[in-house]
Amino acid sequence: MKVAIKHLLIFFLLLVVNFTAKAQAIYRHIKNYQVYYGWAHSTPQDKLVLRRFENDGKILFLMVNPQTLQTEVTDSDIYQIKPMSATEARSFFKNTPYQKALSKAESQSVMIQDAGIERGMPKEAGISLTADLCPSHRPLDKIIFTDIFNEFSKVERPVPIALSVSGIWMKQHQKDLDWLKMMEQKREIDITWINHSYNHRVSKSLPLKENFLLEPGTDMNFEVLETEKAMLANGLTPSVFFRFPGLVSDQQLVNKVTGFGLIPIGTDAWLAKGQQPQAGSVVLIHGNGNEPVGVQDFIKLLKSKANSVANKQWLLYDLRESVDEEFGEVRP
Repeated sequence: MKVAIKHLLIFFLLLVVNFTAKAQAIYRHIKNYQVYYGWAHSTPQDKLVLRRFENDGKILFLMVNPQTLQTEVTDSDIYQIKPMSATEARSFFKNTPYQKALSKAESQSVMIQDAGIERGMPKEAGISLTADLCPSHRPLDKIIFTDIFNEFSKVERPVPIALSVSGIWMKQHQKDLDWLKMMEQKREIDITWINHSYNHRVSKSLPLKENFLLEPGTDMNFEVLETEKAMLANGLTPSVFFRFPGLVSDQQLVNKVTGFGLIPIGTDAWLAKGQQPQAGSVVLIHGNGNEPVGVQDFIKLLKSKANSVANKQWLLYDLRESVDEEFGEVRP
């Protein structure tokens, strides 16, 4: 009887955690934010701890469900936490979709551009839409979000989209960020927040091997962790995904990013460059006002698929679920 009550209590606490996550808790007084690996043991699903930090005197953890790739922030009272090294954590969770995706991303990092996961579920008729929010003086391209909601809301709501957000963009576009959060709170869209670095530096003159995050002197701890802290301070839950600015990286940089427990996400369909999406594609457009061609191409794509969307034959997929399905066990 006591065991049953204990399990019910844990289940209730997990429901509270999920509700709090949906309510987008805001952490404005973060201290001692650090990479921290650990095994969060609980019924019915163990989690992998990726970060530890303090806020208003509370110890908090950012963790991921290694089966679904869903992330959450919770305090130290909910789970039994066993600290691990990065190597121990990767070995312990080696058979999960999360770890398989991490390893696949590391193996696809030979080229200087477009390292990481490029495709999700290849057998599904549809795409995973990602939109990059690099630093920009232009306002958010809101038509992207209103159009996907108008097109898909009758067949899937909220409509999934993944946004690669930079720290500078969040700092300079608070009203646009609030508008996106409002759409999410109204359950019009469901956003997966991808880390896109804090500064997103770029040079028009430097070669790619010295550009973007490959620029000498780049502090990857700052670029990764400050962006996550900015997300949390704005009520966003960081995902386990990272997109390289300019899609530029090398093997060493990829390994640094996976060392943070983040899965690099590439694309096989950058619309503004004329790349056409296939079934299961991870599509890239820019929503920061700097790439009108890509936005127009995506709107044309939506219109061309209108009948298929209405018949549920062409859908948008949650990036987390898409990667989970691709690297998970075959389901009957």
